[in-house]
Amino acid sequence: MNRIFLKLAMTVIVGSALYSTTAATQESPTTKKAVSVRITRGPEIERADPDFAIVRWTSNNPGGSPQHHGVVRYGTVPTKLDQTAQSPIRLNPEHSQTVFRVRIEGLRPKTTYYYTVESRESNGTSDGVKSTVKHFSTPAADVS
Repeated sequence: MNRIFLKLAMTVIVGSALYSTTAATQESPTTKKAVSVRITRGPEIERADPDFAIVRWTSNNPGGSPQHHGVVRYGTVPTKLDQTAQSPIRLNPEHSQTVFRVRIEGLRPKTTYYYTVESRESNGTSDGVKSTVKHFSTPAADVS
């Protein structure tokens, strides 16, 4: 019984040492940037509640740095999109498409919002794609 426990304890120690190496925490290398990034699906509202919404869109994989951000610019006037929401995403260089999802918080119930989407590398460099202006409305707050 003691041998089994000792063997299990050694496995746990060795196993945890494997995950503490620097190789396990290295960032993915940058990949070749796409010649042209384009939105292939959306943008669309995945969910709209009285106080928040989730915007989703798909683009071809933009490449470049592995860390990107989906960015939504929005407002209640279509020509004044002065608020911004963003969400980080890690690109998978093996995938040809990237799905971006951004949560917009602090919205007002029963209000129409206008928005555009874009994506950027972690250093702020745009991927060179921006959607047309879209809109959605938040539902009324539930008072029950």
